[in-house]
Amino acid sequence: MAMWDKLKEQAKGLQQAQGSRSGGSSGGHGSGRPGGSSGGSKAQLISALKSQLTSLKTELKSGSYRDASMAMCALVAAADGQVDPAERQHVESLILQNDVLQNFPPEQLRQRFNKHVDQLAFNFQQGKTEVMQEIAKASKKQTEARAVVQTGLVVAGADGYVAPAEEQVLREACAALGLSPQEFGL
Repeated sequence: MAMWDKLKEQAKGLQQAQGSRSGGSSGGHGSGRPGGSSGGSKAQLISALKSQLTSLKTELKSGSYRDASMAMCALVAAADGQVDPAERQHVESLILQNDVLQNFPPEQLRQRFNKHVDQLAFNFQQGKTEVMQEIAKASKKQTEARAVVQTGLVVAGADGYVAPAEEQVLREACAALGLSPQEFGL
């Protein structure tokens, strides 16, 4: 439960930073309550992360973000070492519904996601190495690197729970991107 509190605080900090970067406009995302301790449900946290990503939509159009995000989604889906067909389909639908990822043709997203899931399903350790290399390519731009982790958190938390195996792969992705896991409450 503490992880969600950390993520909520991190999300609030990112929203404030993005608001000051874009001229101080809050965009109506804040609750107006100092501390925001009540009402901080998991669904609200995921919604906040989605809003943060959406606010960066115009900046997240590169192929490296697309490819790293699909690798991250596959890694989260296969975090426990296996992906059942229902889970694969669920994550694919989350990808296709994601506002930021709509910058890219759906078939490109589907192909890249499924390629990575197939690699992970065939040989998890080898596939994980290849997926991490793809994720690491987004480290050149900090905005993209952070967005890749946020995309992974949105997918991991879509069911209201981030499993320990998902937390672990997200921490490893942070390392590959040169980011501190603590920044994301991991």
